[in-house]
Amino acid sequence: MRRLWLLFAQVATICLALLLIVSTLKPEWVNKFSSFGKSAHLTSSTIPMLEAPINTVAPGSYRDAAKRAMPSVVNIFTTKEVKRAKNPLYNDPLFRRFFGQNPNPPPEKQSSLGSGVIVSANGYVITNNHVVNSADEIDVVLTDGRKAIAKVVGTDPETDLALIKIDLPDLPAITLGHIEKASVGDVVLAIGNPFGVGQTITMGIISALARNHLDINTFENFIQTDAAINPGNSGGALIDTNGNLIGINSAIFSQNGGSLGIGFAIPVSTVKSVMDGIMANGHVIRGWIGVEPQDVTPELAENFGVKENAGTLIAGVIRSGPADRAGVKPGDILVKVNDTQVTDRVAMMNLIAQLPPDQKAKLTFLRKGKTLTLDVLIGTRQPQPVSTTNDDDEDGAK
Repeated sequence: MRRLWLLFAQVATICLALLLIVSTLKPEWVNKFSSFGKSAHLTSSTIPMLEAPINTVAPGSYRDAAKRAMPSVVNIFTTKEVKRAKNPLYNDPLFRRFFGQNPNPPPEKQSSLGSGVIVSANGYVITNNHVVNSADEIDVVLTDGRKAIAKVVGTDPETDLALIKIDLPDLPAITLGHIEKASVGDVVLAIGNPFGVGQTITMGIISALARNHLDINTFENFIQTDAAINPGNSGGALIDTNGNLIGINSAIFSQNGGSLGIGFAIPVSTVKSVMDGIMANGHVIRGWIGVEPQDVTPELAENFGVKENAGTLIAGVIRSGPADRAGVKPGDILVKVNDTQVTDRVAMMNLIAQLPPDQKAKLTFLRKGKTLTLDVLIGTRQPQPVSTTNDDDEDGAK
C-alpha cells in the first residue's frame, strides 16, 4: 500500500511540474483549454436569440425623403474684409512719433457659414441674402465633397433671398413642392449646417402658415415650424415627407441664439417668384403707389366708423407719386385692390407689390364714410434697405 501511495505522489508531482512548465512557456494552451467548456455552453441552443431581417425599415421613418433631398443641400462659407476702427491714440502726436505715422490698421477678414439649396442642374443655388451679403468670396461645398466658388446672380433683400451659381457637372437639383397643399400639423424636415457641425436633418411640424408682422423682412409670408433651426441652417431646405422643397429656412425666434422651437422659412411660392424675377431682370420688379400705410387700430376704427380689419389707413402720400396723381389723400382707408379685400398693412403691401408696373389698377377707398374708386397707374418700387427698426418707409417697408 505504501508503494502505491508513493507512486501516486510521484505521478501527481510530475503532472504539476508539467502544468507549471506549460503555463509558463505556452499559456495560450491553458487559456484555450479552460475556455472550451464555456464557449460550448454559451453557443448552445439553451439561449435562443432573434435577429431582425436586414431590409427592415423602422415604422414612420423618413429616410427616403432625406435621401432624396440631402444631396441638394449645400454648405456655404463666406469671407469678407472689414475695415477696423482707427486707434484713437494716433490722434496724439507723441504716440505717432514712437509708433509710426500710419493710423489705419489693416482690414480684418471675417468668415461666416450658412446653407443653400441646388434648384437647377445648371448650377443655380438659392440661399438667404444675409448669408452672402457683402461677401468677397463664396465657397460652396456639396455632400459628395466637391467644392466650388460661387458668384452672385441676383439678390432680393426685401425677402432675404439670393440666387448664386456654381460651375460643376451632375448637380442633384431638388424637387420643388406645393406650399398651397400644406397644412398646419404636416410633418416637415429641416436640412442645413447648424453651428458648422456638418449637414444635419431635424424633424418637426408646420406650426403656422402665412406668418407676418414679425418685422424680419419687408415682405413676409413665413412658414412657422418647430423643426430645430440653428445658426448655420440659414438658406437650408425645409422639405415635406416626400423630399420636396416647401421652404427656405431663414430665421428663428431665440433669446440665447439656439433653437426654441420657433423657426421661420420662406415658402417655395415666394422662392419661385423671386428666382423668376432675378433670372428675367436681374432683380425683382414690384408694384408701388407711393403711400405710407398704417394698420387700423380699434381706436382708429371707431373714429372712422369702420371695422378693425376692414382695410388700411393711408397715413401719408408721396408727392407726385402714383397715388398722389390719382387723387389719393391722407386719411383715406384702402379697402380693396382690384377685387381683393385688404385686411391690413401687410396684405396691402403684398397686393400692391404683385401688380405689374405701368398698368392701371382699381383701388377702392373709404373717404369720410363714402366709398370711392380710383384708377391708379402703378409705378415701380425701388428696393428698400432692410431695417430692424420700426420706422415706416414708403409703402410700409420695414
